[in-house]
Amino acid sequence: MSTKQTSSIPIALSQARHQLDLWRSQQPNKRTRLPKEFWQQAVTLAKEHGLNKTARALNVKYYSLKKHFDETNGDASVSSKLKPEFIELLHGTMTPGGVECMIEWADGHNATVRMHIKGAGLSELMALARVFRSGRT
Repeated sequence: MSTKQTSSIPIALSQARHQLDLWRSQQPNKRTRLPKEFWQQAVTLAKEHGLNKTARALNVKYYSLKKHFDETNGDASVSSKLKPEFIELLHGTMTPGGVECMIEWADGHNATVRMHIKGAGLSELMALARVFRSGRT
């Protein structure tokens, strides 16, 4: 006799799995991409039940679901993070060539630039900040 209890799948996940299985059974090509509407539903379910549980219940790849989840929540996660509006670069606290930082610059249209800077001096960081602030490249 097994002492392991089977975990119950929430009804919403079970229904979504049934719909997906039905859709898959109707596809002549088994490698057909899942419809956008399915991924939207899966992301909604993942918000409630978690990525891993949802991916397992729906029999989809975890990282595929995570990709869609991150794409859907990209704007929300960026806006929910604390964004500094001012960063002070103090001359006395930075040693020449000892600076290492990650700079992320996002415009309001899903364009993001990330730079990993290592070994820059204060004057280089200040020049970079001036370029960002002016909006010219």
